[in-house]
Amino acid sequence: MAKPVMFALLLLGAVVAAGLFGALHNQLSYSVGPDYFTTFKFPQFGLEPDAGRLGAAWVGFRASWWMGLVIGALPLLYGLARMRKRSTFLGAGLGAIGLAVIAATIGVLIGLVLGFVAQGFWEFDVPEQAAPEPFIRAALMHGGAYLGGLVGILLGLWTMHSALLFERRTS
Repeated sequence: MAKPVMFALLLLGAVVAAGLFGALHNQLSYSVGPDYFTTFKFPQFGLEPDAGRLGAAWVGFRASWWMGLVIGALPLLYGLARMRKRSTFLGAGLGAIGLAVIAATIGVLIGLVLGFVAQGFWEFDVPEQAAPEPFIRAALMHGGAYLGGLVGILLGLWTMHSALLFERRTS
């Protein structure tokens, strides 16, 4: 398979991984703070307040698939331009996607922990009908996921560059 086709498939894989991550992540954050969804996310995405977990998964996919493009594009373009071997490009590309998912997961967990230990340090515009603490925890989890995803860009570049160095040493 030609490297440009592999690039397109890897980028599609990053988009699917980001969307699935968002859908799964929202299952956890829905458990932590359902009011975050019923009073904020569901209306934002045009869903009824009783959309439940399926609605949370749909919101998660729709809100995060594009992060796969953002997170994947730069490292994958770097690999496409610099690597000679398709097998190295494929392995490093899959590794970059995996590391971005791990970084986003760590970001979610940091957001959750901050939501428990740092109550009162941030001002949040919490809807009147929402329970404030769970709402803030879910909001911090979402922010942590996006920040972790952005760290994933750096990890992806590091993965691609490390694979490129390895490729050059073994050629």
